[in-house]
Amino acid sequence: MSAPIEDYALIGDLETAAMVGRDGSVDWLCLPRFDSPACLAALLGTPDNGFWRVAPLAPVTSAQRAYRPDTLVLDTRWETPTGIVRVTDFMPPRAQTPCVVRVIEGLSGAVPMHSELRLRFHQGRVVPWIRAVDRCAVAVAGPDAVWLDADGPVSALDREDSTLYDFTVPAGRRLALTLAWSPSHVPQTPAPLSVPAETLLKETGDFWRRWSARCRYEGPWRDAVVRSLITLKALTYAPTGGVVAAPTTSLPGCIGGERNWDHRYCWLRDSTLTLSCLLRSGYRDEAAAWVGWLVRAIAGDPTDLQTVYGVGGQRLLPETEAPWLLGYEGSRPVRFGNSAAGQFQLDVYGEVLDALCLSLRAGIPMPAHVWGLVEAMMGYLQRHWREPDQGLWQVRGRGRQFVHSKVMAWVAADRAVRMGELLGRNGSSGQWRAMRDEVHRQVCREGWDARRQSFVQSYGSSALDASALLMPRLGFLPARDERVRATVQAMRGLEHGGFVRRYAASGEGAHPVDGVRGPEGAFVACSLWYADALAETGRAEQAREVFERVLAIRNDVGLLAEQWAPDAGRQLGNAPQASSHIALVETAFALSASSPGPAPRRHARAG
Repeated sequence: MSAPIEDYALIGDLETAAMVGRDGSVDWLCLPRFDSPACLAALLGTPDNGFWRVAPLAPVTSAQRAYRPDTLVLDTRWETPTGIVRVTDFMPPRAQTPCVVRVIEGLSGAVPMHSELRLRFHQGRVVPWIRAVDRCAVAVAGPDAVWLDADGPVSALDREDSTLYDFTVPAGRRLALTLAWSPSHVPQTPAPLSVPAETLLKETGDFWRRWSARCRYEGPWRDAVVRSLITLKALTYAPTGGVVAAPTTSLPGCIGGERNWDHRYCWLRDSTLTLSCLLRSGYRDEAAAWVGWLVRAIAGDPTDLQTVYGVGGQRLLPETEAPWLLGYEGSRPVRFGNSAAGQFQLDVYGEVLDALCLSLRAGIPMPAHVWGLVEAMMGYLQRHWREPDQGLWQVRGRGRQFVHSKVMAWVAADRAVRMGELLGRNGSSGQWRAMRDEVHRQVCREGWDARRQSFVQSYGSSALDASALLMPRLGFLPARDERVRATVQAMRGLEHGGFVRRYAASGEGAHPVDGVRGPEGAFVACSLWYADALAETGRAEQAREVFERVLAIRNDVGLLAEQWAPDAGRQLGNAPQASSHIALVETAFALSASSPGPAPRRHARAG
């Protein structure tokens, strides 16, 4: 039985990340990048798909864990009948090669410990050849090599397919285990193994504390905001500035179901919210790096604009299934890659132009060719905005006239006009204004359901969609507009257990809109959009209640997955999810600005 999703904490080095369970087991790790094949994949299968567990040999009587303040350094403290031990897990950022460091320290008594590293390369499938090199165990398979070093005495146990160590840590003593990746054709020991673990730990803690100190948010939810920003930073691929949606794949939206997607890539739909979150929080360098990634990724013919790209901006993300992985709690198939890269989604044009306009207004330098890119995208959009598409939610059913997609076509035209005004380039502004007005009229006519008194999911439908909550934020209609206020009121129809679904759930069989079988949880980001919309329409107290409800479902170290299952009381979907943490930061800023009252009552966290 898999551990609950909320049992996992994140450590990362700004190029990849690992998921560490409460039991001391690293059950997910891709090397050397977020989108590389996994070498530890027990999270999506069984222990034989790869894990690295460091834990006491004796039964644990008490366990606690926490990140060190303002860092991504994780401490886990175990009490046993013979003593107390602490394991500190971290990944040094921007090291010469990715590595995971685990420092085991005796706090009292003497605690016998056990480490088992079972590497399975190529998505948890390939058993490596393991050999000894000096004091290291080196596992090799194909292009990959992983080195494991212990900086103190251990008893190595013989096993062909794993590396096992037993050792005892008395009070006041430390031992560090360091795992480092290298290309298998490079014979030299990876550089991090020559650096003392204590030095790596200090440098890592100092890096994160310096970074966190730049946060501008000073409101009542600062701890939650800083933790979300650290998480967002940890999901950033530093060499390019790209931000992945999550470090995991195929954690399900429905336990036992098929709503299992690979989120280890960068989505254009998150462009503006990511940029806004970074800029308002004080992270201009990261915002500029994200824009740089965006401009490079979308370069080329606007007809080839994708919804999702790799961390390096790569376009080919072929979706495959891994039948050798049983799936998280039997949720199959396990997917690698994402076919949404080939979908037609109108909304991404608005997302890109909104992000570029925000960048320009923020004074972020833009390459000279960007205006040509704006003109090319608008030329394409003028010809194609009336077509059906797959929409914000990347439905795998037939294309529809999604209201949000049309709103984003309006955003594209609006931001193009604004950018032209800022740059003194108004040659096409008349055409773009005409398109903007036409789209607006059509959405207000075809997207509004007078009987339901709400904007709906698609033309001719009466179904609700949480994306309508974004209308006032996008500037499509003011929050005071009665149609906006009525739409926010109608969203109670998507509530489930105090949280908001993205759209109505289906029964048995394939969903009539997205074409996928099975239900799903409430979306964390949608619940936070709801809080924003409540605040914008003058219901600040209700907005705070929704926001605090979301804070209460974070796990014990402050992380959020994509979804929440109110009935089961558990997280669902890939984790930690960038969109959930971005929305948390944005809502904290919005509520602090709209109702700067006394500090809110703290809720106990889930988990």
